[in-house]
Amino acid sequence: MRRVCLGRSKAHVTELAFGAAGIGNLFQPIADTEAAAAVAAAWEGGIRAFDTAPHYGLGLSERRLGAALKDRPRDEFTVSTKVGRLLEPLPEIEGDDLANGFAVAATHRRVWDFSADGVRRSLEDSLNRLGLDRVDTVFLHDPEQHAEQALTEAYPALEAMRAEGIIDAIGVGVNTTELPTRFVWETDIDVVLLAGRYTLLDQSGLDELLPAAAARKVSVMAAGVFNSGLLADPRPGATFEYAAASRPLLEQALRLQARCGLYGVPLRAAAARFPLAHPAVVGVILGMRSAAEASDAAEHWRRPIPYGMWEELRAAGLIPRLVPVPEERAGG
Repeated sequence: MRRVCLGRSKAHVTELAFGAAGIGNLFQPIADTEAAAAVAAAWEGGIRAFDTAPHYGLGLSERRLGAALKDRPRDEFTVSTKVGRLLEPLPEIEGDDLANGFAVAATHRRVWDFSADGVRRSLEDSLNRLGLDRVDTVFLHDPEQHAEQALTEAYPALEAMRAEGIIDAIGVGVNTTELPTRFVWETDIDVVLLAGRYTLLDQSGLDELLPAAAARKVSVMAAGVFNSGLLADPRPGATFEYAAASRPLLEQALRLQARCGLYGVPLRAAAARFPLAHPAVVGVILGMRSAAEASDAAEHWRRPIPYGMWEELRAAGLIPRLVPVPEERAGG
């Protein structure tokens, strides 16, 4: 699988990356063996970039990912994690963490902290959970409500770590576009992890963020490309941004599915490949919670998608005419 560098940094990723929220028991529990099998299947499919965070399952995702990668050659894969939420142990378990989306015992509480000390402590804790002596990329995780501290304290701390060679790349991970655009123009970040804002249903990232990233040579990793499920399996009850999709959105997703089906292309394959056409987007992160999902993702990633399908979507008004599509970027 093709590898690309993040911005001007030394960090690289495969174009398809493993999103590890699912192995942190996102929405429902899975066994340790299932998590390990998901990582193994991703590896077998050529994936060598893995993204996690303390937030995912109160550290469970990091622990499982580290265990699954411990016997792999360290120079063959890259890992990214995130800072901004510290995990503080609770004196006793307080139910579960489903209110935050994870089917784990509430053994810790999350504490927002974008201070320089908080960033260093968060990364140290992550390394301990991962069982690694370094990670390649660190993202500032959801800093929208802490923008100034993230810009003036957290980012400089990460910049110092990058200068010292402790990490290779700095990023910001968000599901909005205004703040990462500020980071692109006001700092020397290497990458933006943009969730849900450059998809077949939502191209708002194209307004300012993606042009800015292209101008500043900042890489973008697209995540949330299924908009939390609707573009993976459009049906009544499917979710868009973690809530039941409205009827107009469901109808649009069903039309997309029908048009893609005329070319024998599953909608999820089209949704995963669509963002990569933009010159600023270097990769796509897909959540994978099982071996079957990882194998399916790798298989569909390699599936040829005829240019005629994208023309069909444009002609039907399902994607804007001026939005780049994958075959155009590849030269036809």
